[in-house]
Amino acid sequence: MLKGLIGKKIGMTQIFDERGVAYPVTLIEAGPCYVTQIRRPESEGYSAVQLGFSETHPKRLSGGEIGHLKTANLPPLRFLREFRAKAPDVSVGDVMKADVFSVGERVDVIGTSKGKGFAGAVKRYHFRGGPKTHGQSDRHRAPGSNGSGTTPGRVYKGARRPGHMGDERVTVQSLKVVLVDVERNLIGVHGAVPGSKGGLVIINEARKQ
Repeated sequence: MLKGLIGKKIGMTQIFDERGVAYPVTLIEAGPCYVTQIRRPESEGYSAVQLGFSETHPKRLSGGEIGHLKTANLPPLRFLREFRAKAPDVSVGDVMKADVFSVGERVDVIGTSKGKGFAGAVKRYHFRGGPKTHGQSDRHRAPGSNGSGTTPGRVYKGARRPGHMGDERVTVQSLKVVLVDVERNLIGVHGAVPGSKGGLVIINEARKQ
């Protein structure tokens, strides 16, 4: 069975267990997702299922997207994402809801982290900063030297320096599903999920069980 959904981050709350212990929970509006295409090894060279999420106005889609969805007799869908599946047991037009997952399962959640703009090395990589005494009046949050002397006489690519922080794809692994509400299309996972409220997320079966 295909274990994957596209969703939207609603926000965080807390859930109490039978002992009265509070757990931080992220609520995700997961689905309904429509099966828009099935990719097969004999035609595309690999097995996958394409899902669509969030009905929208046709003006927000390109002509190719509208034609692609019309072929499957589906409404205009804003987001299309692929999920790898060795032997998909679904058909084009099927609707997948939150009951794909059940309470107690582990999932991986993929999202886009919040953009922080330009950040220094202390904030971006948690550098310690320079000493606050011995004449160091302006080096408290400086990264210091990261060159290597005459050889190679330059800074290697990939060195941790100030720069653009956030706004990148992040995967949080093995989050426990603690809530499944099919009527409201809600899934609650124990812990934090990358991105801001309303951000697009992808929920997959956990790779590391």
